[in-house]
Amino acid sequence: LTFLNVSSSFEKMLRAATIAAVAVSATAFMPSATPGLGSMSTRKAMTSLNMAEKVNLKIDLDSPKVATMETLEPGAKVVYCRCWLSETFPKCDGSHMKHNKAVGDNLGPLIVTVK
Repeated sequence: LTFLNVSSSFEKMLRAATIAAVAVSATAFMPSATPGLGSMSTRKAMTSLNMAEKVNLKIDLDSPKVATMETLEPGAKVVYCRCWLSETFPKCDGSHMKHNKAVGDNLGPLIVTVK
């Protein structure tokens, strides 16, 4: 697993192609906007459906964009974080469960399997 810090044009092209391949399901990585979310948790609650406040408050904040590329082998299963709270980001560590309990949200991970 590597973050999008690349040196060669080929690596940039390969990463862009991989990111494009998963762009169809990119919304799966976004936390669900919950209109009834009225209290604060370990991150600021979103104030509207258009996410007027920052969601990412701790992951690679100096980068203009947090993007991740991972090559998965056939038969692999990976559980990705969508709440931005995971200490093992971009992999899920279950932090969403504490958030859900605290604010009544229903966030969950993105689970990817390769056949």
